[in-house]
Amino acid sequence: MAIKFIMCLNKQGALRLIRLFEPFSGDAVNHQSTIAQIYKLISSRDHRHQSNFVEFSDSTKLVYKRYAGLYFVLGVEPEDEELIYLSHIHLFVEVLDAFFGNVCELDLVFNFQKAYMILDEILIGGEIQETSKEVLLERVNYLDRLS
Repeated sequence: MAIKFIMCLNKQGALRLIRLFEPFSGDAVNHQSTIAQIYKLISSRDHRHQSNFVEFSDSTKLVYKRYAGLYFVLGVEPEDEELIYLSHIHLFVEVLDAFFGNVCELDLVFNFQKAYMILDEILIGGEIQETSKEVLLERVNYLDRLS
């Protein structure tokens, strides 16, 4: 069970956060087109009647969740359990919300280093490291006081 990438996109498809644990194939132009394909695929789905899981390619399944105006997307192996990853997306958003106090897109834009700090406490090298919200908040608050 390894995560290939995690990204956060707004409703217009603008990338707000991305962490690649396996590189996209091709050059930088291909990266932009891959992100655009992912956005087009998840934004066109009916969120009331379709699941939050979709096959993206032969080797990648997307697990995503929309919170307000932001899409949080994980790229995972096709045979991995989707609900586990959906719960980790929710954990990430809960920690962001508790840390920033009702997180919004502008918090991610102007405090991206803190958002990446939180992400790095949850995931390292595509593997989930911590699942306790309380432990995560304790760690990131401590790191925030150091800076």
